Amino acid sequence: MSILPRSLLNIGAKLGQLLPAQPCLLCGAMSHHGAWCAACGTALPYLTAAHCPVCALPTLDGALCGRCLKKNPHFDRTVAVFAYSFPVDKLVQALKFNEQLHLANGLADRLVQRISIRPDSIVAMPLHPARLKQRGHNQSLELARRLAYKLDVPLLPHTCQRVRDTPPQSAIKWNERGKNMRKAFHCMENFTGKHVAMVDDVMTSGASLNELALALRRCGAREVSAWVVARTLPHDRS
Repeated sequence: MSILPRSLLNIGAKLGQLLPAQPCLLCGAMSHHGAWCAACGTALPYLTAAHCPVCALPTLDGALCGRCLKKNPHFDRTVAVFAYSFPVDKLVQALKFNEQLHLANGLADRLVQRISIRPDSIVAMPLHPARLKQRGHNQSLELARRLAYKLDVPLLPHTCQRVRDTPPQSAIKWNERGKNMRKAFHCMENFTGKHVAMVDDVMTSGASLNELALALRRCGAREVSAWVVARTLPHDRS
């Protein structure tokens, strides 16, 4: 359930019909619904199965998963819209590596509809300056900007920094990703008693978000949420 009033959602849908049609990025049909048409939007791999409320991995009846029971992450919950599979993986990669920044709005808008608890502030998963210079943009910050605007929640774009230029998590073995991210982030805000939401494109092992959440906890955050466009499911792990 979204925290946005239904009346605002209905107005947004009507205004969308007034926009010029454009080719759907996925099927090529003309669309008034943004980067992809309504039919393709319905067919996307939404995360609908019961899942762990903390890390969003599938569980029976939405119970806490064994991994989170064994060792609680530093974040309290995960909100994810999609499973990280085709064609969402291609959309995320286009946003991340091909400068298709307009995709951030459509993906973030789907995430907004899943958010039911409003935080005090939002931070984006930071990139190391060397990686940001190479890529030219931070896809997580683009998503966070849209989320902050739609939810009317302050975005703190410079509060958290990546202080270690770590190898990409995708290049690291699953069981070594936590070590790779150790002490990678530094936050410079007093979050005492505050609820902070972290925004990232994809959660795979959760190591990056967990380390960022730890940095936020060290600054006093009372509650930390992880908001991601997509969750990698066990059979998709690499």
